[in-house]
Amino acid sequence: MEQIHKRFTDEQVKALLKGYCQGILAIAVIEEVLKIGRSRFFSLLKEYRHDSDSFSIVYQRENPTRRLSASVEKEIKEKLRLEKSLIDNPTLPITTYNYSAVRDRLAKRGIIVALSTIIDRAKNLGCYQAHPRKKAHDREVITTAIGALIQHDASHHRLLTLCPREMGLDYFLR
Repeated sequence: MEQIHKRFTDEQVKALLKGYCQGILAIAVIEEVLKIGRSRFFSLLKEYRHDSDSFSIVYQRENPTRRLSASVEKEIKEKLRLEKSLIDNPTLPITTYNYSAVRDRLAKRGIIVALSTIIDRAKNLGCYQAHPRKKAHDREVITTAIGALIQHDASHHRLLTLCPREMGLDYFLR
């Protein structure tokens, strides 16, 4: 959902809060129109009551998003392409990307970049492999006879229990 300052103008929000202060509009109506919760409503109301003339829902971001320079982007691409060439080389036993190694190589050159940034650039360049899906566990029980029990643990040995008559032990049945 978009933020409130992207959906409404200052004047629209001021009109709604003025209507609440005059007793014309209910809280529930304003919350539904603005698509905000009760605590956010009272936060806006407090700001409006403090100074209604300069009230504004527009704000300046405190921490601007960090943009990487073109040279850093170029270095990232170069390192990712190097990694891709290693994977594509059939004589090497490397089959997966190591983004942490790419980050470490960049750090040695004085370029500090988050791992998520490297992975994002790898996806854009086609240097990304999704994690393989795990196979579903097969729970089918296969036996040779009705009533036969087979050991179901990590062992690869089969344990089969037979009745004493089938084992030739008739003297146990007397």
